[in-house]
Amino acid sequence: MANPYRELLAVPGARTFVAAGFVGRMSMSMVGIGIVLLVSAITGSYGIAGAVSATLSLAYAAGAPLSARFADRYGQRRILIPLALANASSFATLITFTLLHLPTWTLFPMAALAGLTQPSLGAWVRARWKHALRDGPARLHTAFSFESVVDETIFVCGPMIVTAVATGVHPAAGLAVAAACTLAGCLALAAQRGTEPPPNPPSAGGSASVLRNPAVLVMAPVFLMLGTVFGAIDVSGIAFAEEKGHKALAGLLLGCYALGSGSAALWYGARHWRSPLDRRFRIGLILLAAGLVPPLLITNLYLMMFVVFFSGLAISPTIIPGYGVVEQAVPGHQLTEGLALVSTTVGLGVALGASSAGRVVDVYGARAAFLLPLGAALVAAAIGLAGTRKINKHELSSRQPSG
Repeated sequence: MANPYRELLAVPGARTFVAAGFVGRMSMSMVGIGIVLLVSAITGSYGIAGAVSATLSLAYAAGAPLSARFADRYGQRRILIPLALANASSFATLITFTLLHLPTWTLFPMAALAGLTQPSLGAWVRARWKHALRDGPARLHTAFSFESVVDETIFVCGPMIVTAVATGVHPAAGLAVAAACTLAGCLALAAQRGTEPPPNPPSAGGSASVLRNPAVLVMAPVFLMLGTVFGAIDVSGIAFAEEKGHKALAGLLLGCYALGSGSAALWYGARHWRSPLDRRFRIGLILLAAGLVPPLLITNLYLMMFVVFFSGLAISPTIIPGYGVVEQAVPGHQLTEGLALVSTTVGLGVALGASSAGRVVDVYGARAAFLLPLGAALVAAAIGLAGTRKINKHELSSRQPSG
């Protein structure tokens, strides 16, 4: 039996742009923690550190779709090189200002500039897959599945790396490594001209905002709620492990959740699906919500690890067809922008979920906090079930499923 992933990576240039994208995207799971570890170590305030990190996240949510729009119009290389250099300079300045104990307010504009220049490389890489597999669209769902596995790997490894470096070497080292990953990955991706999607400026009368696209209007709030699920699960899981007297096992607990998602992504991508893309997405949303009920009933940490693995199985089969719906419904000249916009809403949701779950934990405890991801999943399912039915059916079903 042929291995679809081996065949995927045999596409000319695929291995190199996948590697560049992996390195460049490592920072997406590192910069927030890196800022908190650095700023809190220098200022002694987690409140200031959290505010600086939140500033970067908000600026990233605003800047990533914009840079992706320019990439669609002018080509990835022309945008990536100046963007990467500006991002590296911003992080270097932020680190310098922090270490020099400059006034606290100076950290915020530097964090904002770093966020504005941080590309959503996952969307850029997915756009490359779309271009590289233009003669074989049936394989695109395998590529998107593979990228979900890459994302899960990044979110498992990144926090451990940045924490180890910041605590074991120097408080600034973790953030510096994260910034270096972005710079190296972006420059390496920009150097690969053979797989770069050609510039695709909008045609006359075709420059309407991607936010007016029905698929984006549905997927953005759904992915926001999915991000809320992920952020709330992280905080709830850490608090649960601490309440059981095993805080050191919190990472393992969250790793089980990510492992479930990664395993499902590999399985999902290896199959050739005949069911409509939007139907798979709706089923995934329902299963995701259902999988978050059992954690409410568990009181044993080790049993919780087992349960959250199965809870995580529904993540990738929901995220992957969600990206596929956007890929099919958004015009080619807005593809990277549309994917980036949806991706950034996940980051906003993670911040929302983490902060909300933290408040619930403080007042009611960890078990009560598990209600938050369930509630967010139910909202995502309600929006997705209603919204996907309004997306142009012909647009989704007349083309071969790719997610």
